[in-house]
Amino acid sequence: MPRKPRFFVADIPTHVVQRGNNRQAIFFTDNDYRAYLGWVAEAAKRWNCAVHAYVLMTNHVHLLVTPQDREGVSRMMQYLGRRYVPYVNHEYGRTGTLWEGRFKSSLIQARSYLLACYRYIELNPVRDGMVEEPVDYTWSSYRGNAIGEEDPILSAHADYLALGRSDSDRRSAYRALFESHLDQSTITQLRESLQTGTPLGNDRFRAQIEQALGRAVGFSRRGRPKKQIEADSSISERAVK
Repeated sequence: MPRKPRFFVADIPTHVVQRGNNRQAIFFTDNDYRAYLGWVAEAAKRWNCAVHAYVLMTNHVHLLVTPQDREGVSRMMQYLGRRYVPYVNHEYGRTGTLWEGRFKSSLIQARSYLLACYRYIELNPVRDGMVEEPVDYTWSSYRGNAIGEEDPILSAHADYLALGRSDSDRRSAYRALFESHLDQSTITQLRESLQTGTPLGNDRFRAQIEQALGRAVGFSRRGRPKKQIEADSSISERAVK
């Protein structure tokens, strides 16, 4: 069976997920999380990828990344694999693969789904019952985005910057986004787009991607979760008034 194509476009945010083989653990101690994040920072800088959000779960990783060119995301993930897999094999006396096949990814339309994707990523530990609030989880970007904790990995996307005129305003507006539940239809669409590798956005976004790639890309589901997007936009508008 041929592999599903993966689509990357310069300056378009990309949601990436990579899972452990057979859903097994890929992190075992705090040092493992720290080592991986160190290589994320190196890879992002080396391959010109801006990392907006991330979470390291016990057996998988989510990243929200905007590359400067079409090769950036693939190069970044290859770099991470070539550093982290040998590290784990050496530390724990194991051999063989660590990952469950190739990483999955989907392009995300800014100003429609991007802040929802931030939230989806940083709420993973809450949905899994590991913590009650995202701020309680150490290995995610939430503290950097929401309370300004220093995080050398993060680069703010324009949608995040538009939340307020100052850093404190933006962080306050960002925290406000987490006061309501992420709409289930949004969660479903984010998951489906990852599973199928198709861009997540409206018809105009699809046309933009297809023009950039010179090929049809398809969509896992058309349209957008109107209720969720309107809620996020309302908070953003209030923040900048």
